[in-house]
Amino acid sequence: MARMGTALVSYADLQRLPEDGRQYELYDGEVRVVPSATFRHQLVLTELFAQLLAFRRASGGLLAVAPLDVIFDQFNVLQPDLLYLTEARRHLVDLDKRIEVSPDLAIEILSPRTSKHDRTRKAATYARFGVAEHWIIDPAEETIEVFVLESGAYRLATMAGRSDTAASPTIVGLCIDVSSVFDIG
Repeated sequence: MARMGTALVSYADLQRLPEDGRQYELYDGEVRVVPSATFRHQLVLTELFAQLLAFRRASGGLLAVAPLDVIFDQFNVLQPDLLYLTEARRHLVDLDKRIEVSPDLAIEILSPRTSKHDRTRKAATYARFGVAEHWIIDPAEETIEVFVLESGAYRLATMAGRSDTAASPTIVGLCIDVSSVFDIG
């Protein structure tokens, strides 16, 4: 991800920028340009979304795909590849306004250009703002890493490979067939 400028930038400042077709995130007031996804990334996203959508239809809640700003505070705004809020917390979101509540689950699909950032700074920001569960999908390794928030930091709960099922430890009934996520070609 490319860094823009050195001045502290708020979400209001970011909203005043002219539309240029790029996606941006804010980390403690630092603007980061989000690079375009690879085709593999998008294919994995599509397969994962299909399974999560089936779960959402059965269990309720809210499911969304990037680009969608999650405003943690005026200087921290991220765009998870996928986010989910449980039915019990659905009322916290106004569908006609921006999301200003931490999702129950934030999912990142790694790409070569974003892998290090997604695993470090982005994950740390999710933890800092109380995202209860964070998944990292690694298309190169064909794995799903499931992290749960404990005492302000993420603990790896499950590492699911192609022949496994990735199950959420915090969202009852959420299970993903890993092999179908990566059956893209």
